[in-house]
Amino acid sequence: MTAPDIRYLEKMMKRAIVLARRGVGNTTPNPPVGCVIVRDGEIVGSGWHRKAGTPHAEVHALREAGEQARGADLFVTLEPCSHFGRTPPCADAVIAAGVGRVYAGTVDPNPRVAGMGIQKLRAAGITVRSGILESECRRLIGPFIRQMAAGLPLVTVKSALTLDGCTATATGDSKWITGEQARRHVHLLRAQHDALMVGVETVLADDPQLTCRLPRGARDPLRVVVDSRLRTPLDAQIFRVRSTATTLVATCEQDEERLTPYRELGAELMVCREADGRVDLADLLAKLGARGIQSLLVESGGVLAGALLRQELIDRLVLFYGAKLVGGVGRSPFAGSGVEKMSQAIPLQEMQFRRFGDDLMVSGYLRQW
Repeated sequence: MTAPDIRYLEKMMKRAIVLARRGVGNTTPNPPVGCVIVRDGEIVGSGWHRKAGTPHAEVHALREAGEQARGADLFVTLEPCSHFGRTPPCADAVIAAGVGRVYAGTVDPNPRVAGMGIQKLRAAGITVRSGILESECRRLIGPFIRQMAAGLPLVTVKSALTLDGCTATATGDSKWITGEQARRHVHLLRAQHDALMVGVETVLADDPQLTCRLPRGARDPLRVVVDSRLRTPLDAQIFRVRSTATTLVATCEQDEERLTPYRELGAELMVCREADGRVDLADLLAKLGARGIQSLLVESGGVLAGALLRQELIDRLVLFYGAKLVGGVGRSPFAGSGVEKMSQAIPLQEMQFRRFGDDLMVSGYLRQW
């Protein structure tokens, strides 16, 4: 059998990656996965994992391909699963369909099953090759990898800044730095995350809803407020605005008399360890990870973001630059003293840039996978 051209392999894997992105934000505790089945150079089946508990990407693609899957090439962003969960093993379905060759983007990062799907396919006589566009496929499942490796959510800090690096004027005014297109994309980011976190200062200053407001509707992420001393007003919008999501208040307070009014509003209280008089952020992230939160979007002011940065708890940054200047003494997205020398500055990796009208989105990662 002639070895396929690498351009063909990468082209088809890119199609699978595009499909997988449709499921981002909806598949937890599973990772998003995309799959295409190719016969004689033509895609005859495609699918993506839409939601946990529903068929996986391979099953959707096999159903669409039908008999044309026999002897065909199957491209999938993550190796087919080999174990019974809420759905049967995809590796068994691939074998039963008579697929000729399987190309996987990356091996399953779950140490309990890593490589087992590939082994099962090879034992059935199917040719398997993994590592096609592996870096892109691993980025796609970054939150799943982070939880498998450390039991923590992947933390993304989002901020809007002027071109001179300010999140607000000296008086605290911040509406609006960016235009409507950029702000709409922020709601898409919310829909793609399991949880959305702010500090109590943001609640006191802006009284946000912390919901996902997209034209076609979307799932609201879990709303998390870091409030060490329970200063969140009981009439805040996060308690009054109707949402499919729970509001979770992370605090150091343990007095039931102070906790009860929030519980009566339907909020969940998460009592965390205390560090320097505030919620221990490492403890909070560990608790969120333990409850299955894989991706966390932080839309806070400089105090919370600065603390996360100093404690090396940020995985990714998404910064929106508005085409404006504040001048003078504005507010920084990261409060605190910062580094003293440029040689100590934190480098970002895998930078990406995207325009929204006159605004620019800059994103990058702070750690290697």
